[in-house]
Amino acid sequence: MNKPNIGKIIPTSDFDYHLPQSRIGQSPIKPRDSARLLILDKKNGKIEHRIFRDLENLLGSGDVLVLNNSKVIPARLYGHKDSGGKVEIFLLKKISSEAVIASGVKRSVAIPRDPHGRLITTSLGMTGVFWECLVRGKLKVGQKIFLQKNIWGELIQKGDQVNLVKFNCSDKKLFSLGVTPTPPYIKRKAKLEDYQTIYAKSMGSVAAPTAGLHFTKRLLDKLKKKGVQIEYLTLHVGMGTFAPVKSENILEHKMHSELAIVDGKTADRLNKYKHDGKRIVAVGTTSVRTLEALAGEDRKIKAGEKWVNIFIYPGYKFKFVDSIITNFHLPKSTLMMLVSAFAEATADKSASSGVNKIKKAYAEAIKKEYRFYSFGDAMMIN
Repeated sequence: MNKPNIGKIIPTSDFDYHLPQSRIGQSPIKPRDSARLLILDKKNGKIEHRIFRDLENLLGSGDVLVLNNSKVIPARLYGHKDSGGKVEIFLLKKISSEAVIASGVKRSVAIPRDPHGRLITTSLGMTGVFWECLVRGKLKVGQKIFLQKNIWGELIQKGDQVNLVKFNCSDKKLFSLGVTPTPPYIKRKAKLEDYQTIYAKSMGSVAAPTAGLHFTKRLLDKLKKKGVQIEYLTLHVGMGTFAPVKSENILEHKMHSELAIVDGKTADRLNKYKHDGKRIVAVGTTSVRTLEALAGEDRKIKAGEKWVNIFIYPGYKFKFVDSIITNFHLPKSTLMMLVSAFAEATADKSASSGVNKIKKAYAEAIKKEYRFYSFGDAMMIN
């Protein structure tokens, strides 16, 4: 993980740009692989305009496509207080009951403790599930949010942004009450299947790894026939991906942890591909962050499950990823910072060079009327 240099400043404003509202994609592109694809050569800044399905001709047997197979959960819940006041809950991260007990979490209501001051397990009612959540609505610790007549969540702990809520039901029941967690800039209601990659498998994300939304079964089959190696890893998208950067200096931003998973066989294959000189093409910033977080100084992927909070910004030296397929990102976001870091050519001396290339590419995309953000078009950086 990058360690901030004391006294160093990288202004958040460097990653700002103006996007007309009309350029924000409001609905999925159909068929998915008909999305537009802007290709940026980071060495010379050259831009090329293609269609996403052209990947069939752009990738070959010397390439490895790495996809994030995390599946989006229906993370947005609507409920009400006893008083009738409306409350909106956004699920972020599942927390085990053991972790809650170990943390010694306190509520304003009385909680029985043992002689040593430790929480007694039964006091929190271990039947149910605990989630870190964003909560919209005025609540006090100990107050309940009713989702149905006999289904509720109780605010266990309040934080500056993230709150701990205990629900008196299973995750399955909770998900049955939830709705598609599309970002606030998408004004139309979206079906969960539209906000899900076709290869989504491992349930746990609260936002889609959107670069993967452009793939169709037909395109993946064609790539496989061409000899493109396709590998899957998992990073459950949480607040770490979409939390806004509020500090004026990006080095003061704190990333939230997200669970990354790469199994042993996949890690072995990836390491062999890298050793053999194959191009590692990461689909989405989540795949990039997973590969870079799990790659050691020896540039080899370490298999396993790991909570990662890697923050990639200009000046970062990539260890494993050779090419990125991504979407067009929000101004001043950590994702904008990541692609700006990747757009730096090896010979570049100025940390701002990658930012300038990305801004130029974005300006060209706006001029050519590309669609931006989650339901937008795609970009490939080589």
